[in-house]
Amino acid sequence: MSTFLRGTAILIVAAFLSECVEFLVNMQLARELKEEGMGLYMSAMPIVFLIFILASLELPISISKYIAEHKRETHLSLLKHALRLGLLSTIFFIVMVGVAAAIPSALSRFPAHIHWLLFALVPIAAFSSIARGYFMGIQQMSKIAVSNFLRKFAQLGLLVAIFQLFDSNLETSLLIALGALIGSELIVFLYLFSFFLIQLRVLKTQTHEILSSKLARQKLMSVSVPTVGLRIFQSFVNAVQPFLIQLTLVRSGFTALAATEHFGMLMGVAMSIGFFPAFIAHSLMVALIPNVSDAFARSDSAKLHALLRQSMWLTMLYGTVSVFVMYMFAGQLASLFFSSPVAAYYLKMLWPCFLFHFFIIPLQAYLIGVGLIKDAFLHSIWANSITFAAVFVFGSMPGLNMDGVILGMNAGAVLQALLHYFTVCKRIGVRTWLVEEKVS
Repeated sequence: MSTFLRGTAILIVAAFLSECVEFLVNMQLARELKEEGMGLYMSAMPIVFLIFILASLELPISISKYIAEHKRETHLSLLKHALRLGLLSTIFFIVMVGVAAAIPSALSRFPAHIHWLLFALVPIAAFSSIARGYFMGIQQMSKIAVSNFLRKFAQLGLLVAIFQLFDSNLETSLLIALGALIGSELIVFLYLFSFFLIQLRVLKTQTHEILSSKLARQKLMSVSVPTVGLRIFQSFVNAVQPFLIQLTLVRSGFTALAATEHFGMLMGVAMSIGFFPAFIAHSLMVALIPNVSDAFARSDSAKLHALLRQSMWLTMLYGTVSVFVMYMFAGQLASLFFSSPVAAYYLKMLWPCFLFHFFIIPLQAYLIGVGLIKDAFLHSIWANSITFAAVFVFGSMPGLNMDGVILGMNAGAVLQALLHYFTVCKRIGVRTWLVEEKVS
């Protein structure tokens, strides 16, 4: 079995186990926080994720790409520059969190001491991202897999232990929930960074070359900046989407309450079920970035073509099986949340969105590996713009309403997947059916 397939298999198994533990985590949170607490917890999650993205600077992707592309002698120097960058990021974003906490209305919905948890998250995110990127780059996927599972297992353990020890009100329970989340990140940081320090000591005993600060920053930021931009844009899209869909449904004749209920069935039931198999796509993404980067740096066309074929066929295999099962058993799957033929219908009609989303994630990793992250960013902008326009136009029609919304979402997913795919094929010189182009 190739390094790519072996690494992918390890990540998929760990991701599946993590998803199972995540289900138990959500059950524990729902039991302890109740409806209002869960609402506040889910409202805090975008803030936590945004801080994590900004503080990490998406260094796992830029470091893994560099490590895979360049000779071992330059790794130590690059990592030292990355650590300095992580320190600067920590200082800057701690100040930013402090400024946000000083604004009376910024975090007023949340417990008074939440800013201390956010302060702790910044250095954890900044430095664990460096270790994660290094192990991705040298393709030690077992450490990445263990860290992914450890995060969820530690979160569950902390939640159960602390809630068993203390009887708490809503505010304290919310602090415990957020503290368990950030505590699990701390445990993962200690795990990854301890092995990372061992690797640094090994690198120091070997021959190494010195990279200038300017060159190192250029190598890191040329990937990190557009990747962070892409992640922030996706976060913005996710934040705007609920308001757009509900506004569209009201324009089509729904009451505000009905629009909210149908949006809940769409996102809370259909999307939750439909995107469950995406953990396989994310595992593919982690494994693809260093492998594609290495092959592209060495101009190894055969390996590039093989990686694309393997990832596309694997995605087609699990993707078609997944959407077939979801389509045939939509009613039974939707009833796991609550009995609603409407939610089951939405799950059936969204199958193109789910299937093509499974392709988008590994193709995005491929674009990063071949140096086309800016293209991935532009594709996302175009596809989401078309999605929003189609959702608004078709969803506002009284005869379509939710069908129009789903039509727009399906169209956007298909467009983004095709843009990614054709760009990759053009870059590495294969026809759309993965046949190598003959040079005349």
